[in-house]
Amino acid sequence: MNSSAARRMLNKVPLVTLYFWIIKILATTVGETGADFLNFNLGLGLSLTSLLAGVFLIGFLVLQLRQDRYVPWIYWVTVVFLSVVGTLITDNLSDNFGVSLYASTAAFGVALAITFIAWYRQEHTLSIHAITTRRRELYYWAAILFTFALGTASGDLVSEQMGLGYAFAGLIFGGMIALITFGYYVFGLNSVLAFWAAYVLTRPLGASMGDFLTQAPRGGGLGFSTMPVSGIFLVIIIGLVAYLTISRIDLEEATETPAPA
Repeated sequence: MNSSAARRMLNKVPLVTLYFWIIKILATTVGETGADFLNFNLGLGLSLTSLLAGVFLIGFLVLQLRQDRYVPWIYWVTVVFLSVVGTLITDNLSDNFGVSLYASTAAFGVALAITFIAWYRQEHTLSIHAITTRRRELYYWAAILFTFALGTASGDLVSEQMGLGYAFAGLIFGGMIALITFGYYVFGLNSVLAFWAAYVLTRPLGASMGDFLTQAPRGGGLGFSTMPVSGIFLVIIIGLVAYLTISRIDLEEATETPAPA
């Protein structure tokens, strides 16, 4: 994409509102319960589930990249599949390759940091208010994928390997998000730092919620089936995305001149 074409591209991501965070948390929960549903309930197995989810993710990511502006349903379907794939990446490392959750948490943390460093060195910003070039969008989606994988690994580390349980883990991550929110509104915490920190933490929060709802009581959950939980959350997501599509309240034009791609 040349620089003139890049400058005609509108911002490709939504305005961050309360709706954004609600859908994000619901999407992360669906990523956890949906992956479990395909893997265990339908009996597809981890490898086939990962392959199918990867194919769908690539398809919707290509569709997303071909747009010249933010399209709510395409954006959020891409996020849901990124959530599923992020979960499956961590599960594959743990179950098929024997990688410890400590190691995968550290590895994904490093990968995310490298993504942010490269993004900032080339674009001089990590702001999501000007995802207006192909290069910025690729960095954005790479960062999103690593946040999902990191959130899955860290969530499982706290709730399962450390033995704190899903409910307590959810309280821990929810409390950290509350502290970030407090720091942003009261002490003026940098908005970019606050956004990405909260974005990372909503993944283990959503995963802990999903596991708490669907895991057996002997494992610290409520024992609900993954199918209705995933279905209910998907219906809510669809309803909210439809509302955003009609109301257009989360549309945002770029607030800075994009760098050449």
